[in-house]
Order: sequence, then C-alpha cells, then structure tokens
Amino acid sequence: MYLIRHGKIKFEDNQRRYIGQLDLPLSLEGIQQAQCLETILKDIDIGKVYCSDLLRSQQTAQIIAGNKAIPVIVRKDLREIHMGNWEGRTFSHIVKEYPEEFKARGADIGYYRVAGGESFADCYKRVIDAFHEIMNSSSGTILLVGHAGVNRLLLCYVLGMPLANLFRMNQDYGSLNIIATRKSGWQVKLVNETTCRR
Repeated sequence: MYLIRHGKIKFEDNQRRYIGQLDLPLSLEGIQQAQCLETILKDIDIGKVYCSDLLRSQQTAQIIAGNKAIPVIVRKDLREIHMGNWEGRTFSHIVKEYPEEFKARGADIGYYRVAGGESFADCYKRVIDAFHEIMNSSSGTILLVGHAGVNRLLLCYVLGMPLANLFRMNQDYGSLNIIATRKSGWQVKLVNETTCRR
C-alpha cells in the first residue's frame, strides 16, 4: 500500500487551525505536490486508488490516478478526525477560549473527545475497519490518499504503537508512506517521504 497524505490545502491565512472534516480544496502548491506524486508513481502498477470523500483527498487521488484509468474509490470512513466545536478554529483561539479542554486533550491525546467531535480512538476504529475491508477485498498494489490523522492512525496500527505516540510521526502535506504485507504481518518500508513537498 502506498499511503499518501493529500496535498497542501487552500485557506485564507497561514494560522494553525483545526481543519478536521472541513471540506477545503487543494492550494496551487497542493496541486503541484499531487502532480509530483503522479510522476513519481507513474511506473508503479497500482490496481486501485482509495480516498476519503473530502475534496482535498479526492483531488489528490484523481491527479495521481492521472491517465491510468485506475478506479478511484471514495470512502466516507477514511475522513479525517472530526474536531467538533473546534473545527476551523485557530490553535490560539482554542488555547484562549478553552484552556482546560486544550490541556486535557494534550494529556490524553488518544481518547479525549472534543464536544461534538471524535476522539482519535473513535477515528481509529472506523479507519482500521476500513483498512481491513480494503485489504481483504483487494489484491496487488493499492494507493490510499488519507489525511494526517488517518495516516498516523494506520501507521500506529501496523507498527503496534499506542495512540499516545500518535504525534511521534510527521505526516507532511504530499508525503508518501509505504506499507508492505508479509507472511509475518505488516512491514513499514517508508514514512513521510517528502520529495514532493515544496
């Protein structure tokens, strides 16, 4: 499985925000990252491409699929974590307006649930269920265009890492990870390759 984070997104300012399931398009830089990935992967025999139903994931997947006539399968269960009441808000706003909640989430990153949203444990359940369905119904090489949180959860799963260690791995915009299947289980061959990051 070639596991990719979508390209950089387009938003009005450069402040750090909780994006979650906001449906934002790729920026010009994000489109260029996806085009770069398409070039890098053009000689790989990819059987199927999966992505979430969020626009940034679909756009990246469509660009990478390019002219190969590969089916792009859109799945809602591959969406990024839902950040509830924090969706779209800046980190600085949350720290100021919800200091106790911000601190509590930091202390229990895997299981804290923002009001109206998901915990990473909630997201993990649906993403890993989707991962097993995809792997059990596919053969050959698969490409999955995910999100920062989704990809980290998949990598935690295949590496047997606890959710508390989720943020020990970077997932930059347009990054590439490779997960291989072995008789003994999964093997992570590449993490957060950022050749296409500008």
